[in-house]
This record gives sequence, structure tokens and C-alpha cells, in this order.
Amino acid sequence: MSVKLNIEGHLPLSHKLSPQLQFQGLPLLGRSLTASPLEDLWQLDNKRLPWGIRSLRKKARAFAETHLAPLAAELDLAEHLAPGEMHPKVKNVLELAGKEGWLSYFMPWPLGSLPYSVAVYPLIWSCTVVVEEFSRVCGGLMLLLSAHHLGCMPLILSGKRKMILGPLRNIYRDNLNGIPHLAAFAITEPQAGSDVEDGLGASLYRPGVVATPTAGGYLLNGRKTFISGGDLAQSLTVFAALDGEGMDSWTCFYVKTPTKGFKVARTELKMGMRASGAAELEFNDVFVPEHDVVGGLRQGWVLNRATLNSSRIPVASMGVGFAVAATEEAVQFARSFKLGGKPLIDYQEVQLQLASMLAETRAIRSLVWQEARHAWKPRQLNASVCKLQATDRAQVVCEMAMDLMADQGTLHEQRIEKIFRDLRLTRIFEGTNQINRLSVIDDWQAQLLNNNKQVGV
Repeated sequence: MSVKLNIEGHLPLSHKLSPQLQFQGLPLLGRSLTASPLEDLWQLDNKRLPWGIRSLRKKARAFAETHLAPLAAELDLAEHLAPGEMHPKVKNVLELAGKEGWLSYFMPWPLGSLPYSVAVYPLIWSCTVVVEEFSRVCGGLMLLLSAHHLGCMPLILSGKRKMILGPLRNIYRDNLNGIPHLAAFAITEPQAGSDVEDGLGASLYRPGVVATPTAGGYLLNGRKTFISGGDLAQSLTVFAALDGEGMDSWTCFYVKTPTKGFKVARTELKMGMRASGAAELEFNDVFVPEHDVVGGLRQGWVLNRATLNSSRIPVASMGVGFAVAATEEAVQFARSFKLGGKPLIDYQEVQLQLASMLAETRAIRSLVWQEARHAWKPRQLNASVCKLQATDRAQVVCEMAMDLMADQGTLHEQRIEKIFRDLRLTRIFEGTNQINRLSVIDDWQAQLLNNNKQVGV
């Protein structure tokens, strides 16, 4: 069997006019300023990361390929279960993920599992590399593990010792002991998705979930919908307005499930990310004691916006992971599928397509990593730009892969159609990309309104 020495239209690396290997013959200074084309791009990027985050990225890839990838297709096609029921393989993944620290890595030991070598960098940076690796193999299992951190985030952002050493520590401790304990973030209401993620919309919205004062605490009434992981969560951070007041009274409440008056009304039969449930939650006089108010009364809107600013960059990294997966699938298809007696990759049109996909993918990864590495205090404008740009362009990459694979791209076993379905959700949750564009202007308006000063971009 002959060994292929080059892709059609390109010189073999050993040819005298192919410079890549010839770089090795340059003097020391020249060699130090040139790169070899033989190194894998993932490994090359990894070398550019600090040691702690590099190790975390390697660990995330190993966990994803060992425990998530083998289940991706099966759980995507699995029967839609009744609210609260859990597929046995999902339970197994949660137990493993908990023990290995993937459900507690937002805080260092002794509270959580974040290595101290990583804790010296912005939390969002470590989250982005993990989420990218999980997304690359399965959007549904990625969301199952990642939405949990969204539910925990208000407890962390509250800055309150009693929230961090109480509910958060208990959640983390259960998971590290192999007892699945998921948290869910409950903001969306049946009549309000974008309205609870945009200031102007919120100012006009009449809240659906209301907290009424009672002896020793509050009674919650109303519904939340499309809550990722809400069907399996044992802890909820629920946002509710105070009785008789508007969205400016929004308050975050920590709710344990099951509790009297709480019910998972249903879960959606979704287009994508099917391994993670999207639940409608019902509150009928659910009692929350005063000590389970998160961050104080009327602090819910601020906690909500701060949580979204923290989570939109990791959502952008979901887009990166999906773009990576789509590009890898397209490359594998182009190398194996033959047309006219030769592999697709030998056609220049296909090479141009693959090059464009790679460029798009690496561009959005660069954007996300650049913002994440400086995200000690994530700014709304930067977070929203990352989210909308990365997920929009990832959709383009995925569609390019489907174009290249033609009819084959619609087959479930080719995997690209699942990536396409999973990816589409990233442009909707954490604020639709239209809402994120408005969030950019909202954050930018102080500079835009100053007609006497040039606006920096």
C-alpha cells in the first residue's frame, strides 16, 4: 500500500520548494523565529496556556473522550423521560463527574475542587477551556454538567459567607462524594425570556413569579420555564419579584427540592442538547426561610446581570467547541469520502472550504480566550460580543461542514446533524444574540452619548 506524500495541488513536505521542513536548516536565530507544520494545532495552543490551565484542559479532554463521547449518540436518541426520571447512564456520568471535580471546580479546596494552580487565573478562563472540550464531544452532556454551575453562580456572586459555606459547600460536598446534586438557575418565565435579560424589557414587564412575605420568610408562587437541568436539580436559585412590586424588586431565593408546593410540571422534547432537560417549574406557596434569601432583598436584578456577564463567555466557548467538532467531522469526511476516484480533500474547492472553517474556528477561539484570560471582572459589552460572535460564526462553520458533506451530512451517524441541532441553542439561551447586541449598546451608551468625545472601539 503506497503512502500518500501530498494533498493534490500541494508539494510534498520533502520537496526543495516546500519551506516547512527547510526551516530546520536555518541558523539558530532563524529556527527560533519559524515554526514547524508538523505539530498538532490543539497541542500548539495548549503550550500557550499557563501550566495550570493547560493541565485542566488536558484533563477535560480526557474525561470528555472517555466518558461523554461514547454516550453522545445514545442519549441523543434516548426515550423522552417523565419529569424527574434519570437515564441510568446519565446518573453514572453525574457520579463520575462529581467525584472527578467537574461539578465543583468553581471554588478551590477545601470548598471545591479547583486546583490552586488554576485559581490564580480568572475563573471564567478555566471554565471556557472545560466547556469547549465538553461541547466538542456532546452538547447535551456538556449542558447537563455546565448549567449546574450557572445555578451555583448567584450563591458565589452574593459574596455572603452563609451562602458559600452553607448551600454551596453542601452542593459541592455531595458531588465530590459521588452523590449527584445539581443546581439550576431559574429566571425565564412563560411570558418572559428576553424581558428578564434586558433592562428596558424588564422595566415594562409584570413579573410572573412573586414572593409574598410570611412569618419567617416568603411564599413563592408562579412558573419558570426552559430551566436547564431544572428537572433533576436538588437546588435552585429562583428569581422572584416581591408582592405588589415590579422587576426592580427582583430577589434571588435559594430553594431546595423536593419541597412542599414545588413541582416539575414538564420537560420539553427538544431539538438539541437532548441529554439535558429543559423544565417548566411550578411554585405553589413554596416556603423559603429568610436565611435563604441570596444576596439580600431587591438584589436579584444585579445578581442576574452579573451571573449572565459571567456565563456568556463560557457560552461563547460552547460555540468554539461545536465549531471544532464540525471542522473535525468535515476533515475526516473529506479524507475518507471519494469522488471521481480520489478523496474529496484532493479537490481545491474542498481545501478552500476547510481552510475557511479552520480560520473561523481559530478566530472565535482567539476572541474567547482573549476575553476570558482578563475576565476577573467580566464586562457586559465584552461578554455579549464574545457570545454573539462565537455562536453566530460557529453556526456558519457547521453549515459549511454540512454543505461539504451534502446528503451525508443529514445522517445521524455522521454526527454533524447533531452538532447542528445542539449548536442552535447557544444563539438563544443566555440572551438571544439579538438581545446580546442590545446589551452591547446598553453597556456602551455612556460613551455613545458623549458627543464631545471620540468613541474608542
